[in-house]
Amino acid sequence: MSSSVLHITNGDSTTNYLKKLHFSGDFITWREMLCEGKTTTDVGSETFWKNRFDFLKSSYKISKKTFIDYTLKEYRSLCNKKESKEIVLWFEYDLFCQINMLAVISWLKTYRKGYHISLVCSGKIKGTKKLKALTELTENQINQHYKNRVDLTQDDIEYGDYIWQLYCSDSPLRLETVYKFNPMSPFTYLASAIEAHLQRFPSIRNGLNQVENTILETANSHKLSSKQQLVSQLLKKQTTYGFGDLQYEHKITQLDKLFSSFNPTTLSKKGKEVLENKLNFYGELRDETTFFGGTKKYSYLFNDQSKKLLQITYLK
Repeated sequence: MSSSVLHITNGDSTTNYLKKLHFSGDFITWREMLCEGKTTTDVGSETFWKNRFDFLKSSYKISKKTFIDYTLKEYRSLCNKKESKEIVLWFEYDLFCQINMLAVISWLKTYRKGYHISLVCSGKIKGTKKLKALTELTENQINQHYKNRVDLTQDDIEYGDYIWQLYCSDSPLRLETVYKFNPMSPFTYLASAIEAHLQRFPSIRNGLNQVENTILETANSHKLSSKQQLVSQLLKKQTTYGFGDLQYEHKITQLDKLFSSFNPTTLSKKGKEVLENKLNFYGELRDETTFFGGTKKYSYLFNDQSKKLLQITYLK
């Protein structure tokens, strides 16, 4: 007998927490980080998974076996679960989760047309300024979130899919305007996540994006004795991106030339000049293989004053 509810969660921690709280139904854990690396619109296709594996292998040294066991097997389980009366999505407020959520919605639009789909999204909690992850909610709070879950209409699903299509396009310029103009959207945290995404393109000031500048600022303003301490400090500070230690370690490695030491953590002369906007590091960082969705990272610059993106055109 199939279960009446299928829960698709943002990660193993959430899945384990819901099981511990005896939520009934089947569980699928969406194990991806689609906010980084190349994505295509056709979620679940052979091309889609090939792009994902190529990125995870080159950037994070993920083996084929790990990718198959950790991500593809879970995806295949999702493909096989067709009988649930309701599909409940469990995602959080940050960019990491919101992009994964859009991809899942796009997949559901194609392969689960007409199903009852609802959304539980954590973030703001009455009485506290800190945005909360799902696993930070008390049992009462998570039960209340579940009770108040939002039923997604066909229009909501179409809208989520549309934003996913824009994220996967080779230009972020339409995304820059469209995300602001849907006040009726049930995706409460999508606008702030997209805003954060746009600030991942290199700043016109020094060639580093917001995340990279935050890494330098944190290293410069704290007395940290190791790379691990720097990562811990970044994890404490972040709210919008939802990155884990793996992502920060990867980004710190890319900025290696801007540090003179990690024991203790010290910026080099060049690092300080970049941080003070006296030196632009764009030329040294630029490559053709870094993608956000369908867009090359170094094909656009972010203007911090106008909060607009500028496309870079190269003369042939």
